[in-house]
Amino acid sequence: MKPLAKSVEDLPREQLPHHEDPRCAPVRRLLQTVCSKWCSLVVAHLEAEPQRFTDLKRSIGGVTQKSLTATLRELEKDGLVNRVVTPTIPPRVDYSLTPLGRTLLVPLKALTSWAIENEAAVSSARERYERKHGSD
Repeated sequence: MKPLAKSVEDLPREQLPHHEDPRCAPVRRLLQTVCSKWCSLVVAHLEAEPQRFTDLKRSIGGVTQKSLTATLRELEKDGLVNRVVTPTIPPRVDYSLTPLGRTLLVPLKALTSWAIENEAAVSSARERYERKHGSD
């Protein structure tokens, strides 16, 4: 099976793969992880230095233990986060970004900047929509 092109930006619309194309599945799974609710905050909070689970949970705020555990597990599975267990009593577990995880900082920062710059316009659009169609 021929893999997806490095960039689909240059493909004509009729050559874009269909959602059910098997080549889309790995990309879809990865995007599901990196676009999850807590991923961008976890990655941002690990940028400066490794952190223990409880410190990470505290610095993010509002995330449940279950959600943070699941997010860290997915990021580790995808090679974006390292989990290092130090055999002490109690065991110490530190999380850090891998070199691959650090490459995610650039697009996440760009997306965050876009969201900050466009928040007012999006908020206005939502208000117009709700006035026209009613709230959900």
